[in-house]
Amino acid sequence: MILPPGNPYTGYSRTAANTPMPTAAPIPVPAPVQPPEALAGRYSRQILFPGIGAEGQKLLAQAHAAIVGVGATGAATASLLARAGVGHLTLIDRDFVEPSNLQRQVLFDEADALAALPKAEAARRKIAAINSEVAVDAAVADLVPANIHELLAGAHLLLDCTDNFETRYLLNDYAVQQAKPWIYAAAIGSYAATMTILPAGFSTPYPLLPTACLACLFPTPPGAPVETCDTAGILSTAVNLAASIQTTEALKLLTGQPHLIRRTLFSFDLWSNQRSEVSASTPDPACRVCHDRIFTHLEGSERPHITLCGRNAVQIHERHRPLDLAALERRLRRDRDLEDLRSNALLLRFRRGAYTLTVFPDGRALIQGTTDPAVARSLYARFIGS
Repeated sequence: MILPPGNPYTGYSRTAANTPMPTAAPIPVPAPVQPPEALAGRYSRQILFPGIGAEGQKLLAQAHAAIVGVGATGAATASLLARAGVGHLTLIDRDFVEPSNLQRQVLFDEADALAALPKAEAARRKIAAINSEVAVDAAVADLVPANIHELLAGAHLLLDCTDNFETRYLLNDYAVQQAKPWIYAAAIGSYAATMTILPAGFSTPYPLLPTACLACLFPTPPGAPVETCDTAGILSTAVNLAASIQTTEALKLLTGQPHLIRRTLFSFDLWSNQRSEVSASTPDPACRVCHDRIFTHLEGSERPHITLCGRNAVQIHERHRPLDLAALERRLRRDRDLEDLRSNALLLRFRRGAYTLTVFPDGRALIQGTTDPAVARSLYARFIGS
């Protein structure tokens, strides 16, 4: 979800500590085709690149990156980082795989869509098959103020691949407060954009000044609706461009070379060949976030409990206690008006007339078929409870 060029707007199989999350039965990881000694050469071509080398590859193996949003950009970024040998990935996504995702979300296949697997778990399974050396935590969750510290605490680098403003501004608050670098990336239509943010206090061997943060360039989220891939469409090539640039910036940071990052908001339109760069070299001295350290989004005072998902759907995440999906399924099976009721340990899904409801163990739900929060809340209360 982004605005026109030059503008940055645009849910673990091992779960977070103290937050048990039921998971589907693990899929056995195939044994490596190559013998163990041959696996040492897995990264040989990357090590030959002078910017990485043997020492850089060791640093990547020790690194921990968190990817927030495992849709189009997030799936591509996760695949690239896993193949590059980043040793630990945390994948956070609130959504599930649908057939319309397969045009651009490279980690998923038709079986994932048929099972409506949560994207974070589907991505974890694919990465296990791509590179069994990478540890992956898959959190099927909406990143919110209540869980952000727990989910992101161990990560060295945060990668934004989200589709909504609330989460981007929340990430910005958290990164500035915790002095963690983060990389914004977005794609829509044929347009891709990225920006790398180094907050003040980020530990580096180089005498670097911090960059501007998201709030420096845009103090508040846009007040008017903006285009999404559901309204403007999207090319998979734009997704992969954004993910490639984001991943390359990540490799610079994770190999201890922050002086090589690009200190601009960069955008490129693959169809029109137009490009734009806006300087993000230095923070705005009047910024309420990185200068005044006022973290409104992190405090949660502006976090809505009902949000539009940009695809004729509403998300409800105002319930603060877990759901017993098996008990809910038994109750719902008595309702003869419900269709296509199915569930696993990760979600429960059913149709009621024009509406499809997908419910997660934390009580969160996606109601498709409406953009009216009142209708969504009514359906939630009727079938799930308050």
